[in-house]
Amino acid sequence: MIAPIEPKAPKNVLGESLQPCCTKLSTGWYRNGSCETDKNDGGRHVICAQMTDEFLAFSQSMGNDLSTPLPEYGFPGLQDGDCWCLCAARWQEAFEAGVAPKVKLEACEESALELISLESLQAHQIDQ
Repeated sequence: MIAPIEPKAPKNVLGESLQPCCTKLSTGWYRNGSCETDKNDGGRHVICAQMTDEFLAFSQSMGNDLSTPLPEYGFPGLQDGDCWCLCAARWQEAFEAGVAPKVKLEACEESALELISLESLQAHQIDQ
């Protein structure tokens, strides 16, 4: 009898087990607080970032208002200090514009490295 194939546990950008991003808000592709992803996640929500007013204003200016609550979708609106799983491309845009928020490396999913350098993420690591 052939043993079933167990799914691989997601890894972070450091090659370790992916840690949760947020327990306060339902973030991530699966809305489970983790920046896990799969092939259906076109936005690649894999960067665990700590929001800043500056980044939230930037995101809104780019057409993605993360500050305004949308209760009909269970979205409370984000504030300075909240953690959230961002799209890798949006974080990279913010990085290039000089407004990238800090990140929790342990909670950033490894596929982020396809778009963002580890060095860029490390330069924006949340102080432990």
